[in-house]
Amino acid sequence: MRATLMYAAGDVRVEEVPDSVVKLPTDALVRITASAICGSDLWPYASLEPEAGPARVGHEFIGVVEETGPEVTTVKRGDLVVSPFAISDGTCEFCRAGLQTSCVHPEAGFWDGQPAEGAQAEAIRVPLADGTLVKLPDEPGPALIPSLLTLADVLGTGHHAAVVGGVSPRTRVTVVGDGAVGLLAVLSARRLGAEQIILMGRHPGRTSLGREFGATDIISARGAEGIAAVRDLAGGYGSDVVIEAVGTMAAYQQAVGIARPGGVISRVGVPQFEDAPVGWDSLFRHNIRLAGGPAPVRAYIAELMPDILNGTIEPGKVFDASASLDGVPIGYQDMADRKVLKVFIRP
Repeated sequence: MRATLMYAAGDVRVEEVPDSVVKLPTDALVRITASAICGSDLWPYASLEPEAGPARVGHEFIGVVEETGPEVTTVKRGDLVVSPFAISDGTCEFCRAGLQTSCVHPEAGFWDGQPAEGAQAEAIRVPLADGTLVKLPDEPGPALIPSLLTLADVLGTGHHAAVVGGVSPRTRVTVVGDGAVGLLAVLSARRLGAEQIILMGRHPGRTSLGREFGATDIISARGAEGIAAVRDLAGGYGSDVVIEAVGTMAAYQQAVGIARPGGVISRVGVPQFEDAPVGWDSLFRHNIRLAGGPAPVRAYIAELMPDILNGTIEPGKVFDASASLDGVPIGYQDMADRKVLKVFIRP
């Protein structure tokens, strides 16, 4: 079978690899029919050291179940399924609490940590299939597939940011970052009824989509100028909820400056740092809280899927380019160069 491997920063190749197969009774083998390049894939694309490669890549996919182990009961051969970006058993105490990203099963974890599997490929072995995979409608129609694919990560992540931030009809929200997650955080904030949604972004095509998704205001400035502009729009004191959807220190500092006293900074951008200001001047003095983390999207799929199927939301609009597997290396470069927002892959 063919799959994508990252050899080093800027070096992505599509090659023949051994076929994925069922190995354990709880496995499923899925033929991938749709996958994607994620903004978080660009971090290793910019920094992977050659000694760490080649690495299989990709953590968002929809596909058809080809085979299951004897202990799998929730999906069967022929089912169309979507997979979250985290593998989970669905039965541990954290899974039962809706925190599948902290599943304690030995085989649980993130797709990007699976050395022999990746979603930018023709097929994939899914461990813990009962807890991980979610069955989709048998014939959703091709127009719905991009939006259903966002359930694997970016929609669930944007929704998680809004939920743990406490977005409600009474809140003023600022989203830092106009990538796919930031834009779907805008959509999610609107879905939860936010009173005001300010999007901080600099790319006109993306901010235009942000407007369509529900942003009431767009701020392109950064630093002190951007903080002042948001505060002015948000009643002078800042936003109740600030969603940080980038992961850099600059984005975090922007969020700290924008959050109003008693507000929440909800972080879902994969952090590229460990140490950050949390002391008296930054957070403590004004009772500003930190929330966020890797989204347990498995917990949100049942809630979000009906709105996609009935047309209430169309999160698949974040895909502005598509490619076959052969086009994946160019897709990475185009996303890194900000030529496109998010690439939809048809293996």
